[in-house]
Amino acid sequence: MSASSNERILVTIDGGVADVRLNRPDKMNALDQAMFDALIETGEQLARLPDLRAVVLSGEGRAFCAGLDMGRMAGMLSSDDAGASQHDSIGAGRLGARTHGISNRPQYACMVWRELPVPVFAAVHGVAFGGGLQVALGADVRYVAPDARLSVMELKWGLVPDMAGMVLTRGLVRPDVLRELVYSARVLSGTEACELGLGTYLADDPRAAALAAAREVAHKNPDAIRAAKRLMAVVERGDNAAILQAESDEQDRLVGSPNQREAVLANLEKRAPRFTPAG
Repeated sequence: MSASSNERILVTIDGGVADVRLNRPDKMNALDQAMFDALIETGEQLARLPDLRAVVLSGEGRAFCAGLDMGRMAGMLSSDDAGASQHDSIGAGRLGARTHGISNRPQYACMVWRELPVPVFAAVHGVAFGGGLQVALGADVRYVAPDARLSVMELKWGLVPDMAGMVLTRGLVRPDVLRELVYSARVLSGTEACELGLGTYLADDPRAAALAAAREVAHKNPDAIRAAKRLMAVVERGDNAAILQAESDEQDRLVGSPNQREAVLANLEKRAPRFTPAG
């Protein structure tokens, strides 16, 4: 898979691991129309790859993602039709319509990573503000530099988090803590972000740590990797009966399947497994 056509995102794939890099370093990878398009396009392309096993999401240059492009933010001051249509193009004008399942387009730029059939590891350095933080929250796991700066920043601009942040923070951060972060829009260090639950692990080199974790996952049974991702999605919905049923259904599909048998044989024979693409 090559870089996306608008070059806002670069992708290389090796050993079943997709290395996805936001590529607007001169603007700290801020979210303009092209970046929104590229996030969705890239996620949808990756979802169709049968041998994909894990994804690493990071940012080129000095930051992961600085949030909404300042030009787009300034455009919100316009009340004319041109300004309104500019807002609509990134979803800031009429947001109620669902365009991608349960999401609108800006929400899907974050949800597409959570909905990928394989684990996604985000590597956060520099800043992850507002929409940029919500993109990172779409990942399953976040490695964060101690000196990174993160913020649920929308109230600073008179807005609320609206790129799936209210879904993606659920279960990560205590409700009272999340309220304070939303109301204050204050900036957290990477260390505090991990202490509060927005980050998963601290890492001096988040991208290296994320790639190492992804490569470790990529050595596992690809069918089980995808089954685990599906199962976690059910767990997050919180229905005990559905969770118990999903555990049983996923295990029934795995037990005795070719890749599961290969996992057992490889361990017994003390050799590297030879898996086939996920079925």
